[in-house]
Amino acid sequence: MAKEFSHINDKNHPKMVNVGDKKITKREATAKATMFLGQEIISHFENKELTTKKGPVFQTAIVAGIQAVKRTSDLIPMCHPLLIHGIDIDVEITDAENIEILCTVSIEGKTGVEMEALTGATITALTVYDMCKSISQKMVINEVKLIEKSGGKSDIKNE
Repeated sequence: MAKEFSHINDKNHPKMVNVGDKKITKREATAKATMFLGQEIISHFENKELTTKKGPVFQTAIVAGIQAVKRTSDLIPMCHPLLIHGIDIDVEITDAENIEILCTVSIEGKTGVEMEALTGATITALTVYDMCKSISQKMVINEVKLIEKSGGKSDIKNE
């Protein structure tokens, strides 16, 4: 049997999935964004941080990512507003040109937090771009993907 889209009703109209009958479980999701900054930007970093006129790049980007996680249901129409239990965002320089962003979101609830983790990683990357664009606009957000999800119907690990 082919899988059906969960956000389409029997009249082919959009709908928000009813999670009322689901059990509350501990759920967690981690998303990863990889980003090319280039040597021109990375060379400005000292002690794994770059302070600009707009403030510290990674610290500001992490705060933006946290705000984005909390606002996911405002941005993506079919996402449920959630009481998030925890958000952990880490930004690391992986080599002379690239960074990696990991965003982990946890909750006890009736629906998963994959979209929240993906949103947090994406907005963190976009904030890094915004804060560094005066040095170079050759930056590229290479990939944003879900790398792990636990709780609910199924667990997923993509790496």
